[in-house]
Amino acid sequence: MTGLDYLSIAAILLIGVPHGGLDGAVARRVGWPNSIKAWVTFHFSYILIAALVSIFWWIYPLASLTLFLIISGIHFGASDIRHIMEYGENHWLPIIAHGGLVCIAIPGFQVSAVAPIFTVLIGENGGSSLLQAISYLLYPYLGVVIIYFGFSLKNGKWKACALHLFILLLLAFWLPPLVSFALYFCFWHSRSHALRIWENIKPKERSKSLIETFVYSGVAWLVALCFFWYFQESADSALLQLTFIGLAALTVPHMILVDLVDSKLHRLIS
Repeated sequence: MTGLDYLSIAAILLIGVPHGGLDGAVARRVGWPNSIKAWVTFHFSYILIAALVSIFWWIYPLASLTLFLIISGIHFGASDIRHIMEYGENHWLPIIAHGGLVCIAIPGFQVSAVAPIFTVLIGENGGSSLLQAISYLLYPYLGVVIIYFGFSLKNGKWKACALHLFILLLLAFWLPPLVSFALYFCFWHSRSHALRIWENIKPKERSKSLIETFVYSGVAWLVALCFFWYFQESADSALLQLTFIGLAALTVPHMILVDLVDSKLHRLIS
C-alpha cells in the first residue's frame, strides 16, 4: 500500500469510526431506558451483533462482503439525503444514486486498484467474481445517476445533493479507492451524521454523550491495535481486514439502531 493508503485508513479509523460513538445517545432518544440493566443489555446486544457479523464473515467471506456493500449503500444513500427529506417522503431514486457511490462507483471505476483489496478480504476467486458483478452494474447505475441529475434540475431542493454526488463521483474516478472512500466516509457521511445527532441531543445529555463517544472510540481503537499486533507478520493485509471487517461488524448494529429504530420512531436518521 502507498502512503496515501495508510493515511486514508488512519482517517477512517480515527475520524470516521467515532461517529458511531453517538449510538448510545440515539438509543436513549428513541426511548431506551437509562438504568444500569438497560445499559448492560444495550452494549451486550451491540457487541453480540458485531461479533456475529465477524464470525459470519470468517465463514462466508464472499456473501459477507456482498451484503456489506448492499447495506452500506442503503445506509449511505439514506444518510446523504436525510437532511432534506420531509416526513413521509420515500425517494428511491436519490437513495440509489447516492448509495451506489461506495458499493458500485468506487470499485467500478477503480477495478485494478480494488482487486487486491478484495483479494485480501475474500480471496482471489471471490474478489474477481464480485468485481465482475459490480462492473455489470456500473453503467446501469450511471444511467440512474443521470436521471437523478435531471430530476434535481426540476426539483430545486435536490440540486445541492446532486452537486455533492457529482463531485464525489469525480473523486472516485480520479483518486485511489481508499482515498476517495476515506474522504467520503470521514468528511461527508460521518460529519453530517454526527452533526444531526448532536443537534437533537438534549443539552443536559451532551456531556454524557461526548464521554461515551470518546470511551467507545478508545475501546474500538484498542481492539484494533490488539488485532493488528496479532497479525503483525502481514501488516497490510491485517490493516485492510481490520478496517473493513471491523466496519462491517459495527455497521450492522449501527444501521439497525439508526436506520430502522430511530427512523421509524422519529424520522431523524443519519
